[in-house]
Amino acid sequence: MTAYRTEKDSMGDVQVPERAYYGAQTQRAIDNFPVSGRPMPLSVAYAAAMIKGLGAEANSALGLIRPQLSDAIVAAAREVLDGKFDAQFVVDVFQTGSGTSTNMNVNEVLANRANELLGQPLGCNAPVHPNDHVNRCQSSNDVIPSAIRMAVRHSLSEEVVPAFEALREALSAKAAEFADVVKIGRTHLQDAVPVTLGQEFSAYASQVGHGIGRIKATYADLEELPLGGTAVGTGLNAHPEFATRTIATLALSTGIPFRAAENRFEAMGAQDPLVAASAALKGLAVSLMKIAHDLRLLASGPRCGLGEIDLPELQPGSSIMPGKVNPVILEMTIQVAAQVIGNDAAVTIGGSLGVLELNVMLPVIAKNVLESASLLTACARLLSGKCVRGITANRSRCAESIERSLAMVTPLAVKIGYDAAAALAHEAFVTGKTIRELLTQKALLTPVEIAAILDPKTMV
Repeated sequence: MTAYRTEKDSMGDVQVPERAYYGAQTQRAIDNFPVSGRPMPLSVAYAAAMIKGLGAEANSALGLIRPQLSDAIVAAAREVLDGKFDAQFVVDVFQTGSGTSTNMNVNEVLANRANELLGQPLGCNAPVHPNDHVNRCQSSNDVIPSAIRMAVRHSLSEEVVPAFEALREALSAKAAEFADVVKIGRTHLQDAVPVTLGQEFSAYASQVGHGIGRIKATYADLEELPLGGTAVGTGLNAHPEFATRTIATLALSTGIPFRAAENRFEAMGAQDPLVAASAALKGLAVSLMKIAHDLRLLASGPRCGLGEIDLPELQPGSSIMPGKVNPVILEMTIQVAAQVIGNDAAVTIGGSLGVLELNVMLPVIAKNVLESASLLTACARLLSGKCVRGITANRSRCAESIERSLAMVTPLAVKIGYDAAAALAHEAFVTGKTIRELLTQKALLTPVEIAAILDPKTMV
């Protein structure tokens, strides 16, 4: 049976689990929001803890907090960042729209651990108080959007971009490997003029590369932090140097050039940088959707589809058809892409709800952007490692499809005219003969001319 301690807040008594490092306000949020069972992403709690640890140092230097208390808060924040208190960040992500409950969750955990380090019991709120000391010069309204931007910016540069750079490299390597594999191109899912398999893969690599560029383009805006704006952007109750000092040490500690927001009212009332980051992630998802669909088509078969490439075989594909193997990594990729596109819709709605001085969809924005980043990171790593690197070309199938294609008539249009070439293509379709066979049969060109004009390598 769980033992409890009684804590008081401005609304009265609250029963809190005896060994919990959170306190009364967190417990109220636990009771009020039994929604999804999913807490705010830990990376947001970590970023908030970093803000509060470095903020305590700034407050001590400014003479606002005694050094002994500041040192204890800093030590507690370091332990949080080491993952020692992950289980204490328990408030459901579907909570108050400002993220106040998460902010207080972090404040209470840091205060209780700081007091414990100073020899005091949990729940006493002294000598370190969660509001008076841990939250000094801060508000949920400037801390939470700052923490979300920090978490997203870190995830993009340290997780998403490296994963997609590896995918781009894998696709580029295949583009080089398949540079000499000539195959039929397709437009509208109908035969078109030849391309090389390498050219197709070069397009995928380029697509991913441009997506990486769009991700990086979001960095600068995400690096603007509204910290110091407190409740509505005016900085009420904050020392005028608090934000400058804290953000400078945040930049130094993370290696990311965070800076004070150009306009704190804008940075708190609107969350356009997070909307842009989500849109860039959606762009990557759309690219993955196209690439995965293409690879599935090119690998379809093995006997009765296009069959121009072979994928690595990873697991049995059917409970009823022995020997069937499915493109499971590509199907996973498509599902991830669909989820990210859906997440972006929620973020778009969230970004539009910057009501007057405060956005009230911060937790849902954080959840969806960070989930998209995490899903895409894992997806890109699996796509490159378990699929792309193991793709091989079915050279004989590629050559066969070129010879049988009616689109081989295309270079003849400049030799015998468009109408004559179209009639030849129609006859080939009706008779089942190839363009080469009809040209030879009709003696429209010499054998040397036929060989030169119908050489697929000259068409790419």
